[in-house]
Amino acid sequence: MDCNPSEMQEPSIDTDKLSYEIFSILESKFLFGYDDQKLWIPKQIGTETKSDATPPEVLPTAIKNQRGKVCILSIDGGGMRGILSGKALAYLEQALRSRSGDPDARISDYFDVGAGTGVGGIFTAMLFSTKTGNRPVFTAEETWKFLVDNEKRLFRPASSSSGAFFRRIFTSRVSATVAMERAMKEAFTENLTLKDTLKPILIPCYDLSSSAPFLFSRADALETESFDFKLWEVCRATSAEPAQFEPVEMMSVDGQTRCVAVDGGLAMSNPTAAAITHVLHNKQEFPFVRGVEDLMVLSLGSGQFLEGSYESEKVKGWKGKDWAKPIARISADGAADLVDHSVAMAFGQSRSHNYVRIQANGPNLGICGANIDSDPSPSNVKRLIGVAEEMLKQKNVESVLFGGKKIGEQTNFEKLDWFAGELVLEHQRRSCRIAPTVAFKQATPRAT
Repeated sequence: MDCNPSEMQEPSIDTDKLSYEIFSILESKFLFGYDDQKLWIPKQIGTETKSDATPPEVLPTAIKNQRGKVCILSIDGGGMRGILSGKALAYLEQALRSRSGDPDARISDYFDVGAGTGVGGIFTAMLFSTKTGNRPVFTAEETWKFLVDNEKRLFRPASSSSGAFFRRIFTSRVSATVAMERAMKEAFTENLTLKDTLKPILIPCYDLSSSAPFLFSRADALETESFDFKLWEVCRATSAEPAQFEPVEMMSVDGQTRCVAVDGGLAMSNPTAAAITHVLHNKQEFPFVRGVEDLMVLSLGSGQFLEGSYESEKVKGWKGKDWAKPIARISADGAADLVDHSVAMAFGQSRSHNYVRIQANGPNLGICGANIDSDPSPSNVKRLIGVAEEMLKQKNVESVLFGGKKIGEQTNFEKLDWFAGELVLEHQRRSCRIAPTVAFKQATPRAT
């Protein structure tokens, strides 16, 4: 049938409006993280206001029908020897005990997934590893104290002379590697593996044999022993900085998978995105997660530059070797900040509620000076502890869409305390819901 263009029905205003609204929602979802709060944020259960408080008699039914939130802990690798994240973890665990009324509450009781790089990977393994099958081996307070007690074995001091460095490179790196391995074996014993963890954990390294990142995962270890590795070797791998320690050649428990590992920070200085992706795609253990709105994420940074700012006059005379350390640190910090910004944008309007980043907001803390981040002396470690506490007293920093970052109203300490309250509330609500929030795979009992 011929169609006369003059007789064709012109698009209606309503159709154009509907198409525009659909496109706007999709654009907000995939590009801007749902900027229109009314389009997607579910009504908060149990939050009473003067205008629309939830009636007490309706609350139990509402909680039963509500999807729970999967709680993720992510710990950066990087500078300050992990003291900033260690002190933050200790404060958070104490806040969980205070808010829950349980004097033995642990980080692993309230988080469903742990991810960490470098020293953050060691913290993750310490917080989630278990010898009994039901309680973690370490408290959060013991994580940063472990670093302080073993600073000479875990952190090799930088040589003051490049000539001395090259003369001692073969002996120093080997002896430092042996000392670090001994510390890891003492912490985890040689028989604990990825299976000996209470919850899913993710710890990255860079595999020189495949020239690609490698992610140690409890979920993979439970599927096959070909991806199960000893915990002490996992921690050794993720913290093996090339300039400090020798690479480690690892074999899985069954001897089928080989990995020549170096520092996880080379591949993933901020593992938050990897942890979120793991949860969104792991439908076996997290069957009801539909998107980031079903997550609660705490990301712990490692601090900022401790050597002070690099003014133009200072760097004009630098040669190639002078740039090695600054470039490595700038690259790691830049990658971590980029992940933080991308994740924050993915959470959209809920980024201030469902996603919290603890990080220093600048280097102006009266700590500028050479080698503060590479000096393992006890006096310097005490100084780092003081610096970490000052950083946690700073106001929290939040990412802004296309606007960099903004300083929040709460300090990092206050934000951790608030997040502890949210974790306890989520933990309490799980016993009232119809559907389980998580369905963790269990390791098969070891043969005696």
